Amino acid sequence: MAEQIPLYPVRSAAAAASGKRAAYFSAAGPGPGAERSSRYQLEDESAHLDEMPLMMSEEGFENDESDYHKLPRARIMRRKRGLEWFVCGGLKFLCTSCCDWLINICQRKKELKARTVWLGYPEKCEEKHPRNSIKNQKYNVFTFIPGVLYEQFKFFLNLYFLVVSCSQFVPALKIGYLYTYWAPLGFVLAVTIMREAIDEFRRFQRDKEVNSQLYSKLTVRGKVQVKSSDIQVGDLIIVEKNQRIPSDMVFLRTSEKAGSCFIRTDQLDGETDWKLKVAVSCTQRLPALGDLFSINAYVYAQKPQLDIHSFEGTFTREDSDPPIHESLSIENTLWASTVVASGTIIGVVIYTGKETRSVMNTSNPKNKVGLLDLELNQLTKALFLALVALSVVMVTLQGFSGPWYRSLFRFLLLFSYIIPISLRVNLDMGKAAYGWMIMKDENIPGTVVRTSTIPEELGRLVYLLTDKTGTLTRNEMVFKRLHLGTVSYGTDTMDEIQNQLMNSYSQTQPQASGNNASSTPPRKAQSSAPKVRKSVSSRVHEAVKAVALCHNVTPVYEARGAAGETEFTEADQDFSDDNRTYQASSPDEVALVQWTESVGLTLVNRDLTSMQLRTPSGQILTYCILQTFPFTSESKRMGVIVRDESTAEITFYMKGADVAMSTVVQYNDWLEEECGNMAREGLRTLVVAKRALTDEQYQDFENRYNQAKLSIHDRTLKVAAVVESLEREMELLCLTGVEDQLQTDVRPTLEMLRNAGLKIWMLTGDKLETATCIAKSSHLVSRTQDTHVFRPVTSRGEAHLELNAFRRKHDCALVISGDSLEVCLKYYEHEFVELACQCPAVVCCRCAPTQKAHIVKLLQQHTGRRTCAIGDGGNDVSMIQAADCGIGIEGKAVFSSVFYFASVPLYQGFLMVGYATVYTMFPVFSLVLDQDVKPEMAMLYPELYKDLTKGRSLSCKTFLVWVLISIYQGGILMFGALVLFESEFVHVVAISFTALVLTELLMVALTVRTWHWLMAVAELLSLGCYVASLAFLNQYFDVPFIMTMTFVWKVSAITVVSCLPLYILKYLKRKLSPPSYSKLSS
Repeated sequence: MAEQIPLYPVRSAAAAASGKRAAYFSAAGPGPGAERSSRYQLEDESAHLDEMPLMMSEEGFENDESDYHKLPRARIMRRKRGLEWFVCGGLKFLCTSCCDWLINICQRKKELKARTVWLGYPEKCEEKHPRNSIKNQKYNVFTFIPGVLYEQFKFFLNLYFLVVSCSQFVPALKIGYLYTYWAPLGFVLAVTIMREAIDEFRRFQRDKEVNSQLYSKLTVRGKVQVKSSDIQVGDLIIVEKNQRIPSDMVFLRTSEKAGSCFIRTDQLDGETDWKLKVAVSCTQRLPALGDLFSINAYVYAQKPQLDIHSFEGTFTREDSDPPIHESLSIENTLWASTVVASGTIIGVVIYTGKETRSVMNTSNPKNKVGLLDLELNQLTKALFLALVALSVVMVTLQGFSGPWYRSLFRFLLLFSYIIPISLRVNLDMGKAAYGWMIMKDENIPGTVVRTSTIPEELGRLVYLLTDKTGTLTRNEMVFKRLHLGTVSYGTDTMDEIQNQLMNSYSQTQPQASGNNASSTPPRKAQSSAPKVRKSVSSRVHEAVKAVALCHNVTPVYEARGAAGETEFTEADQDFSDDNRTYQASSPDEVALVQWTESVGLTLVNRDLTSMQLRTPSGQILTYCILQTFPFTSESKRMGVIVRDESTAEITFYMKGADVAMSTVVQYNDWLEEECGNMAREGLRTLVVAKRALTDEQYQDFENRYNQAKLSIHDRTLKVAAVVESLEREMELLCLTGVEDQLQTDVRPTLEMLRNAGLKIWMLTGDKLETATCIAKSSHLVSRTQDTHVFRPVTSRGEAHLELNAFRRKHDCALVISGDSLEVCLKYYEHEFVELACQCPAVVCCRCAPTQKAHIVKLLQQHTGRRTCAIGDGGNDVSMIQAADCGIGIEGKAVFSSVFYFASVPLYQGFLMVGYATVYTMFPVFSLVLDQDVKPEMAMLYPELYKDLTKGRSLSCKTFLVWVLISIYQGGILMFGALVLFESEFVHVVAISFTALVLTELLMVALTVRTWHWLMAVAELLSLGCYVASLAFLNQYFDVPFIMTMTFVWKVSAITVVSCLPLYILKYLKRKLSPPSYSKLSS
């Protein structure tokens, strides 16, 4: 229909033409999704942009098109098509395609369709719908063991050990006892399976708690209690105040007399504003709840979709004559994971389980792998290549005689301990220890580690993506400042406003009581009198009254003993101040009304047509609400026209952002400056103005306004034009400043993280103005930095021009909306990410949950850096799951991980098992207690964190250094044992293995930076275990020989030669080239 055609802001002639075309084609689509897709398709006129790349320099912007420089995107694509891409990327693509095909064959997704839902009769549903259960588990009973084993053996390190262990079942390849290989591998798998089982059980318990929540279900026989997981499509569910809505429903009835209620959606879209929902008028008018079963009615709902801001459906009652058809929109819906904020509501379930909006906007959990595991996997492959090369050399020296391939494989097995399984054991145990230490940290009490596989990732983060509401802010608004132009009031001078307001109303009260009925003559006299400068007291009076009237706040009083839908009269309700709460679509509005109450002017009642204020003296002032103009993101202001019942004066009040109000108020020389001052303090500003109207002026406006609302063509434009006719030469009353309370220590924490080298992005579902204000007040954007607000773009051409304009900015924070981000990523993904990553801070507002996850994945793909996501609501789950490290709480931790290994392929049976576990595990494991600097020093100098993100502690250089050390020590141990060998070969085993264990313990001590008493215990415990086991290992050691001084001095000599040079080198390195942390420690 023509009246459904949307209109878009017109910026130029070309834009106007494009907008008309977009509006025309979008009208043909069935909904907002089609509107967006059709808008993208209308890019024929910008096809030439394929050959016009974004400029790379400021000079290119000022010259002609020939000065544009091409981005390396084409070269990148050409490079990917080389031999490396064909072998690696092509193989990966082939495997991925095959896996996707198999998954699609095994799990065919059911096509989503529109549905007809009969009220209270789920058995009438034509199709089977999913259960209303929440499942965050990664496995089930049948897939747990295969899934965990697959996640382990997809890494080369574990797969290598599995192949080596399985080879021992082949008699021709067997070179030792089975437990020599299977005991360490079994220990690693047992620890991993146990850890995954614990994590999976915790997820199961959380899901069970949510699915077991009880709700009241309305049936023909009355109310019955049902679990959330047992709710079906078509059920009539009763949801009480402050209760979570279990599924997507259509709003049928409420206990509120106005037929509407407020819901909190912060767990769905991240917005703190309460949403006003309206019940279906046909069912709201029914006398009682039971009448819902006496009517024959159904709801037709569109197929399930992602968009949480739109809905199309109809309500039909067939048993009336004629049948009643009522259109349903987003204001008639109650989405799952939202919370009822007022009254008791009854709804009919239309979507359940994985078809609800909240679940569809949540991505499936993935198995996260730490960067350390990936690096070790690559290093393991390098060691394996060295092992193969060494085996080939040995076979070559034999001259490839006989079955050389069998000899090659046996050499591979003999050298297999070059890749130490003890590394896997210590790594898993170290991660578990780090997780336990985080949960026991006294500085972050209550922290729970949900997964124990990636705690070391906290030391490698580069990008930190955070939610705003509840994460950076407390979602608590506090009124801070009132500015009248010549005088400003802060929190310490509010008592002056209270006194002036009391004096003002005490003077006007006798006049009001004397002239109760008339006001037109005085108003005309006032308008004809010359303007005089108002006193401060009268200006305060007008400002406070305007703030108390211009809002959408409703005071709510809890009824005594309220239950169900029983309606109470005013006599049954407690109208005391303690029992009153305010409800509004924005916490800013509530903060303003609470402030007027604190200074003496209290909002005591409001309905759709009137509101009542109580003055400091207790007098009740009644105002009739003639018109209300709600706030929109386009207008950035809201207004109300009221009539004072005592004087019959009609006044138009309006408030909004300074950018929208500066053009409609009378000339002044202070508004812009003071708005800037408040913004720098982190306050959210609102400009308040008024205009007095005569009866003739209002009647003329009302006629034009109603006529515009009835027009079929360009309705929105005509209505806006009529309202704008009132918004002229308005009297500026005041400027208000409200502060969104930040979480404790947010500012120093963000500054510390920034100094540590982390780049912080804020992803929020809130409005652009709110997000920008919080970014400044939290010091996410420093005071010295400029902020570039990315203008709304809807086409490829607009995105092209806006990106070029943004490229000219330097050291500038970026603020962009979700819709504009979607357009930029559609056409200029690589260029946009390249520009955004250069910004000191990025703020993305109006982000959908899936968009947040998409941004995380883009950073991972384009930068290859580790990302961390922090959030507090259900709308942040996708982002947290997509990030390399997800945090649902605030916390700080510094980690360091050092692993040492040495391998000699000589020892059999229990010696290798003991070396891989008991003899060496405790000292290496105790390294989790090591600290390069104290926590206080790390917090004082966050720049130290940059060294961790560079990954120098486990780079190719350090890996080669440790390999050389291992070769040196292994050569000394073997060569020394053979040189000092006298009579029996068993003495070689005793001397070399004892020297090996002592070398291991000394090398761990060499690695330690800060000693902990448990480290010394671990060293002594391992040494004690080895000495005690000598008495039981007669088949490996000559016990009488071990008791001689010859054994002692030979072992001591070999150990000193293998370790002393390394201690000397470490001492010289610390003296000549000390690390950064040692400079601070000294």
